[in-house]
Amino acid sequence: MSERKELLIEGLCCASCADEIEKAVGKIEGITYSRLDFVLKKLIIETESYNKDLLEKINNAAGEIELGVSVVSNEEESKKCGCKDCAENEKSSNRAVLYAGVTFFAAALIFGKFFPEWTKIILFISAYLCIGWEVLLTSAKNLLKGKIFDENFLMSAATLGAIAISQYPEAAAVMLFYKIGMFFEERAVEKSRRSIAKLMDIRPDYANLYKNGEIIKVSPQEISSGDLIIVKPGEKIPLDGIVVEGKSCIDSSALTGESVPYDVEKGSEVLSGAVNLNALLTISVSKSYSQSTVSKILNLVEEAGARKSKTEQFITKFARYYTPAVVFTAAALAFIPPLLFKDALLSDWVYRALVFLVVSCPCALVISVPLTFFAGIGAASRNGILVKGGNYIEALAQSGVFVFDKTGTLTKGTFKVSKLFPNGAITAAELLEYAAYAESFSTHPIAVSILKAYAKTVDKSKVEIYEEHSGYGISAVVNGKKILAGKYELLKNNAVKAGELNLGETAVYIAVDGVFAGAITVEDEIKEDSKKTVENLKKAGIKNIIMLTGDKNSVAYGVAGKIGIDAVYGELLPHMKTEMMEKIKKEHSCEGKIVFVGDGINDAPVLACADIGFAMGATGSDAAIEAADIVLMTDEPSKTADALAIAKKTKIIVWQNIIFALAVKAAALILGAAGIASMWMAVFADVGVTFIAVMNSLRALRVAGARKL
Repeated sequence: MSERKELLIEGLCCASCADEIEKAVGKIEGITYSRLDFVLKKLIIETESYNKDLLEKINNAAGEIELGVSVVSNEEESKKCGCKDCAENEKSSNRAVLYAGVTFFAAALIFGKFFPEWTKIILFISAYLCIGWEVLLTSAKNLLKGKIFDENFLMSAATLGAIAISQYPEAAAVMLFYKIGMFFEERAVEKSRRSIAKLMDIRPDYANLYKNGEIIKVSPQEISSGDLIIVKPGEKIPLDGIVVEGKSCIDSSALTGESVPYDVEKGSEVLSGAVNLNALLTISVSKSYSQSTVSKILNLVEEAGARKSKTEQFITKFARYYTPAVVFTAAALAFIPPLLFKDALLSDWVYRALVFLVVSCPCALVISVPLTFFAGIGAASRNGILVKGGNYIEALAQSGVFVFDKTGTLTKGTFKVSKLFPNGAITAAELLEYAAYAESFSTHPIAVSILKAYAKTVDKSKVEIYEEHSGYGISAVVNGKKILAGKYELLKNNAVKAGELNLGETAVYIAVDGVFAGAITVEDEIKEDSKKTVENLKKAGIKNIIMLTGDKNSVAYGVAGKIGIDAVYGELLPHMKTEMMEKIKKEHSCEGKIVFVGDGINDAPVLACADIGFAMGATGSDAAIEAADIVLMTDEPSKTADALAIAKKTKIIVWQNIIFALAVKAAALILGAAGIASMWMAVFADVGVTFIAVMNSLRALRVAGARKL
């Protein structure tokens, strides 16, 4: 049986290297699956036998691709001392060498006119070696492994070429600014990692198990369903459960995005990942950790990195061919003009070619594009929206048609009595009483709503005969009177004369001793934000909003009219919903991606059929959540508009980075080929652009959704 193992990646700086490491690890014998998350620095593998030898093979594979990368298990990470003396000593040594290089460079630059030429050259060369020894060493090792077209090679070739044509100050300066740029770039990437990780910080560290009168601190994975746990004020709730003792206030903003806390007491359901604010709670665990809400959320978020958008896939493929193409162009630029033109100096064209090499690294795109999509996923998560991958963010931004299920999605799925229509001499109170007694043994939602409206105790001993007619209603004998309660067809089948009412709501027809007594209408309550959902989607440019339901057309049109739905298809059986979705996709294919929003188990096939599927996470079925691409944790349909706003903003930022990076690089390449751009400008076109693009990516974290934009 395969074992899933989560490993930590240390020293990983190169985004393109991350893809190569993922592929290399996947080829190791014994590993059936591998995925490397560059943003969260995690390597997830599936293997039938995990051991130290396998970890060593993984480390060797990763180390061959990027120097200094190491892979450790969570257990090894937890054993490390908190002081980190060894790592700090190594950093101090590296900094000392770098500072020495900066000193040599400053001395040559400022006091060079007082030194002989050979002294200046020695100072510049010393500065170059002190500043760039890591880059040169990494490049040499990669060359021995046959890995040529990476950033270290490009920078080494460019600066060594500059030295070869006696451009010593520029060689040292380019290496210095490259190192400074890399420092800020790494800081920016690390900041984004921390920001995203902070959004996902809902994992409970421990659980207080209450057993035999004692409280024992254990791992949440050790708790079983039915166990009692104690959650103190300020602690995260580690597992889903029911409150059995205590009354407190709960903050579930990390799960749902809703900032307003709510009260819980005995009998209340609580979800893992929420925070207990002000009083002690005793909770009976209802689900094991692997099945808990927090575990499912973390799994969804972690798996999201595996589903790359088409833009990410294109950038990865683009980088694979772009860099070699630029290198060969640089070689042609260096040697062809001097061969063709008499006045063309080799040193001049070599310098131009070196500018080409410095510019060519595609890091700005390789890092910033996936980072932006992951930041968008993080922003959605903060709003209580779980997106299963960057590909769904991209697809949602291209959506043109939204299709909604009705019951449980736009409506609450709970009925209430809306109106009473007594017939003849019967009063409204008598009509409701007859209906309540007839429905007293039923658990159907409509029966529950009638009993709730009656609000009196029903003496069930008065009910002499009770019979359910599947799909039609109920017949009962109460105090010697025969009562029929149900659809119009039930009365018609029992030869009761009654006119069918077209009320736009679900109606329960009542007959007493063969005489029509009247009708009671019940309505499925519309969710408070359903109307706002439609309004926000239309503001966002969605022109077609459609509703599919199994309910009667009269009821469906009534709900649609109240909230502004454009088109309605009612009286659909589950298989008919899927057929209708296929039809909608064909009819509206030119308008963009088709989105379906549903909650029930019968919606799973439709969710899978749509281009993008939304499921209601809080009350939605497991099958619907599994089939969906995006999960709404609060069951608020208006969050579909929030998700759309986040997706569109994320896509804008992605294309800002792509256009900005390519435009600057193209300008630098043209200016470099024309002999106008210097290597200093080329360094900005490389690390400077990457830094700006990465910082721009962070803006996707701050997208708040349609309600706050």
